[in-house]
Amino acid sequence: MSGDVIAITSREPASVLAVHADNTQSVQRGQLLVELDPARAQVAMRRRKPIWREPYAACGRSLPGSTNLMRRSPQRASARAGTGRLPTQTGVGRRRRGFRRRDPSRARRRDDQAAWRASGSELQQARAAVEGTSVNDNPEVLAAIARVHDAAITLSHMQLVAPVDGVVAQRNVQIGQHVAPGHTVDGRGTAGAVWVDANFKEGQLEDVRVGQPATITADIYGAKVSYHGRVWWIGCRNRRGVALLPPQNASGNWIKIVQRVPVRVALDAAQLREHPLRVGLSVSVIIDISDTSGPLMSEASLAADTRAETGDANLQADRIVARILAQNNADALVP
Repeated sequence: MSGDVIAITSREPASVLAVHADNTQSVQRGQLLVELDPARAQVAMRRRKPIWREPYAACGRSLPGSTNLMRRSPQRASARAGTGRLPTQTGVGRRRRGFRRRDPSRARRRDDQAAWRASGSELQQARAAVEGTSVNDNPEVLAAIARVHDAAITLSHMQLVAPVDGVVAQRNVQIGQHVAPGHTVDGRGTAGAVWVDANFKEGQLEDVRVGQPATITADIYGAKVSYHGRVWWIGCRNRRGVALLPPQNASGNWIKIVQRVPVRVALDAAQLREHPLRVGLSVSVIIDISDTSGPLMSEASLAADTRAETGDANLQADRIVARILAQNNADALVP
């Protein structure tokens, strides 16, 4: 019997605080298995939050300033231009009344026109700087978000959960034990993802095809329990083909030894639930080779989808970041 054995390892250095699953215990996907001491991770998380608020506050002050500049620039320029036109009209009236003094209104008007153009340029720059942006787009704020996100993921690593359904094969930690990153905490076999690797002689494989029915008996139950399965694939190489030492020596002497090729047989899931089998047990396999129309190679994989769930850690980190964003009113875009 063979099957997937999934290693559950620690990703952070910490001490084991609690163990919630023991050997031969069935666990469900997402079930808490081991708790690590979260004290250091919590301190790191609290340390990140003030670092977050500093760039956020600085950027929050700068963006409203740019917005006010957009609002004030036309008003200032209009006021300057208006004060420049009034002396011009007064100067014209004085010349009409015959005053022979030098009129400075033209110089003021030129200055006000230059100030108007400068204000227009500032207005365009301010619009380009803040149009369609928010405080969250600032590089310093993005860096702070990444640091808080990293601390939140580290905190989530203090809880080791089962990535898939299965049975605990071997527990390797005790309460109070200090584990390092990469330390295997539990080894688990996935429920239902077991199969038979039958080693047939090469001369027996002439009529073996993928999909042929097979009858399996296990020594643990004897002849009273028979499993029904199907040939899933025929091995493309034997153990000798990947051996460290070559099968023949340099002198050319070679002794023929009958080789055995692994044939994988998938079992009925309903029968496995009724009479479970353990990885490593001895079984006997008989294949019905009456139908040879099947292929010699299989393109499908028998292994179940054993992709570990990492979305929970990211989801927890995203919730923490979103909560801080809500506290700092970072949802509103700059108009």
